[in-house]
Amino acid sequence: MADLYPDELLVATDTVLDAFDADVAGLDSAEDANVFVVVERVVLALNAVDDTHCGYETDEREALCDYIDTTLTEHGVDVAALTARHGLGRYELTDKWRDW
Repeated sequence: MADLYPDELLVATDTVLDAFDADVAGLDSAEDANVFVVVERVVLALNAVDDTHCGYETDEREALCDYIDTTLTEHGVDVAALTARHGLGRYELTDKWRDW
């Protein structure tokens, strides 16, 4: 398991997700543009982690997307409505920036 999930990958991922949690908690409003800025920031940071550590497999990719969705939802963002307003399916929220 240590080969699949080296400590460096886990620590880097946790750091990115902690910053995302703080960003979402700090959203002054759930305006679409603000939400997309926060989502873009976390996805680009996760891209950098993946590039450095070549670490995200399919299950982890799905878990990261679910984490982003769940965190936004827990902070009052209606992800389904947000994505629909922009012609996206709910599960396409991260697609514009995601490389992993």
